[in-house]
Amino acid sequence: MIFVVTAVNYADRATLSIAGSEVSKELGLSKVAMGYAFSAFGWAYVIGQIPGGWLLDRFGSKPVYVCSIVAWSICTFLQGFIGGFAGATAVVMLFALRFLLGLAEAPSFPGNARIVAAWFPTAERGTASAIFNSAQYFATAMFAPLTGWITYRFGWPYVFFVMGAIGGVIAIAWVFTIYAPREHPRISPDELAHIERGGGLVDMDREARARLGTAAPQRSYLSQLLGNRMLLGVYIGQYCITTITYFFLTWFPVYLVEQRGMSILKAGLAASLPAICGFLGGVLGGFLSDRLLKAGYSLTAARKIPIVSGMLLSTSMVLCNYVDAGSVVVALMALAFFGKGIGSLGWAVVADTSPKQIAGLSGGLFNTFGNAAAITTPIVIGYIVQWTHSFNGALVFVAANAMVAIASYLFLVGRIERVELDDR
Repeated sequence: MIFVVTAVNYADRATLSIAGSEVSKELGLSKVAMGYAFSAFGWAYVIGQIPGGWLLDRFGSKPVYVCSIVAWSICTFLQGFIGGFAGATAVVMLFALRFLLGLAEAPSFPGNARIVAAWFPTAERGTASAIFNSAQYFATAMFAPLTGWITYRFGWPYVFFVMGAIGGVIAIAWVFTIYAPREHPRISPDELAHIERGGGLVDMDREARARLGTAAPQRSYLSQLLGNRMLLGVYIGQYCITTITYFFLTWFPVYLVEQRGMSILKAGLAASLPAICGFLGGVLGGFLSDRLLKAGYSLTAARKIPIVSGMLLSTSMVLCNYVDAGSVVVALMALAFFGKGIGSLGWAVVADTSPKQIAGLSGGLFNTFGNAAAITTPIVIGYIVQWTHSFNGALVFVAANAMVAIASYLFLVGRIERVELDDR
């Protein structure tokens, strides 16, 4: 269920990228203006991370998450009406709705991490985290062709109408599917004991409800998280890894249309191949990490080996600057996204390291750093393309971030272990 919800979550973020060429033509937006429109989601998403994590720790995953799904689906649906407005009004409304979409989606990934930390023992957590995180690639593989076809056949507003409606259905399904481990109607005592014995935080939501009416989390918790060298290295690495994600979510379809001469329909289909490879890489990375753990490797080695290897592979996108054939470009991007998928184990690391009292807050802070890239990546690439009239520099910029992620995990993170808070 987390996988399905996350796929819709990412599809709603990416709707503007598929419809971007048509929207920019109709509204008369420059590349820099489109960069800022793409980034509106990121500004709000980052601002909402720590409050979203606090709400999850305060009220529990299920109620906060379902409110989040409903809110982001409404924001997606309303974007379909922007074409009815003219000039600056339309631009302001587009930015505002993308901003509200970011706020609404803010609790989603910290919520995913909390649910995985509650339901899975440590030795199974890498695969579980990789499965929900790989939904971001599946979203592109599933919805890019669909939304490309909808844009081609019916017009770009219907992309937002359809995706908003899908979100409403998902919200209803969530209510009847998600439970805390102790509250699930079909869980057996043996399964519950297995989860708890293996390190699953099965009472996380029960403890959250027990804290209702008590003081808010101590302010010192944030300073303790930010002052931890291991976590700081993980945060920097996640920022760099997320830069790759947001290139694919925002500018990649535009790159295929404007620099590689593909139609919108063909670009939607072409974008799905790297996404499929990213999905396969994401699942494989989590599986390999857990296999290494079960084979006797330390938690540190089991998480770092796939991350470093995957990031190295993702730098292959730079080779696109030296080839002309569209099929080769798509193949290289598929290889790069496959590597990015293998290296996307940050949420497993968060589940491994977050203090149990503030797993939501810890995940929110992690996602704050990561999704700062949702702000910077679209804008930086917009300026690079406008100044150079080419995406070549943009690909170098994205690949350089992968190298910084490698350096962060190798030289800053050190040993991966759960952080213990000082409550004094």
